[in-house]
Amino acid sequence: MNQGVVLRAFGIVSRMQPRYAAYEATVADGDIPLAGMAQLFLELAPGNEVYRLADAALKATSVRPGSQVVEREFGFLALHHDDPQVVAEAGRVMLESVGLSPQDRQVPTVVSVNVITNVTPFQAQLINRFRRGSLLVPHSTLLVMEVTPAAYILLAANEAERASEIDLIDIRPVGRFGRLYLSGDESSVREAAEAARRSLAAVDGRTAGATEGA
Repeated sequence: MNQGVVLRAFGIVSRMQPRYAAYEATVADGDIPLAGMAQLFLELAPGNEVYRLADAALKATSVRPGSQVVEREFGFLALHHDDPQVVAEAGRVMLESVGLSPQDRQVPTVVSVNVITNVTPFQAQLINRFRRGSLLVPHSTLLVMEVTPAAYILLAANEAERASEIDLIDIRPVGRFGRLYLSGDESSVREAAEAARRSLAAVDGRTAGATEGA
């Protein structure tokens, strides 16, 4: 890959669902997104390259920055705008600046999916201590989904809400693995899980390790 940049994840949330947008607004370091906006997310290595890509997008378009994180291994960036075309143009500018295309992204892999019915009050209490979204209500059904690369969990969360009436408990899009915690009645949670799986399966690109570091 040109300039040694590895595109681990790249995707567009075409229309942010109400609970998803509210969660993102809660955790955003920058501009607050609203329901109905389009969002672009990416994850890359080396992590420091995220600063250069964000700079390119913000100078070339009117896209707004939501989150920018550089952790031990990877860089993560989320941008949003009312106009999906502005978001798409920001993505094009960023990838062009490092000689990449969407096809250079790594495809997501679902690492694990756990559906826990009739959650005990003790486990609900533990999860509620770290969650930043809705409270997990005891005796509801809990879904915990784990994905790599981590940033794709954003797409999974939005599509889960689009498909089913659920509550978003927590979303972790940064690190080696991304994790989604959501809850509701059992049928709704299972429907949401399937929608999340379908959205991830539809992402094309390269398999893990292919042309890595080339």
